[in-house]
Amino acid sequence: MKNIKVVAFDADDTLWVNEPYFNEAEKAFCVLLEDYLTHQSISQVLFKTQIDNLPLYGYGIKGFTLSMIESANIISKGTLNPTIYSKIVNLGKELLTKPVELIDDVENILEELQAKYKLVVATKGDLKDQHRKLHKSGLGSYFHHIEVMTDKEEIDYQKLLKRLDIHPSEFIMIGNSLRSDVLPVLELGGHAVHVPFHTTWLHEHVDHPIIHNNFKTIKKLSEVKNILL
Repeated sequence: MKNIKVVAFDADDTLWVNEPYFNEAEKAFCVLLEDYLTHQSISQVLFKTQIDNLPLYGYGIKGFTLSMIESANIISKGTLNPTIYSKIVNLGKELLTKPVELIDDVENILEELQAKYKLVVATKGDLKDQHRKLHKSGLGSYFHHIEVMTDKEEIDYQKLLKRLDIHPSEFIMIGNSLRSDVLPVLELGGHAVHVPFHTTWLHEHVDHPIIHNNFKTIKKLSEVKNILL
């Protein structure tokens, strides 16, 4: 930890609330389609459609909305009332206007860390939506660099480190996703801190324990100060 120069934060469900809004939209989507399948079956179709579409749409609200529309067509076998499609589009639009609810005294944490480190946002999703949330959060001034990635694979972090002109051992990533925020960074030789959120998208789950000298898990974001200060 003595070599750390840059502290990177995931945004969604690390700095501010995100996944609960998607869960609400999915529940509303299931209600719209419940004449065709059970809610569980509808969710399964939607999840498969989202995963299949990731190479095309990437992560974020727009891809989620398009996947809802496609899933509705699959579930109804093309017989869905056109007004339902309009309601699905509105679910997506509502997600784009959700308030930004900060997590765990985040502003005070950033203020203390900023005095010692360069702070970075390293997130994925819709570029415009992530910038909207960052602007509404009021946190932008704390960050040296903002990176909205199409994905969070090892190569994406390599590009980020190159732009920051630092070695992996000088970098620590803090986030709620083991799949996106932890494993790729550890593979590069960087440090990672997992801050579990009470709900995480199934695609981000990792089904095996992570044991690594450069890895820590904390219960809440404020505990990062015990590691870095």
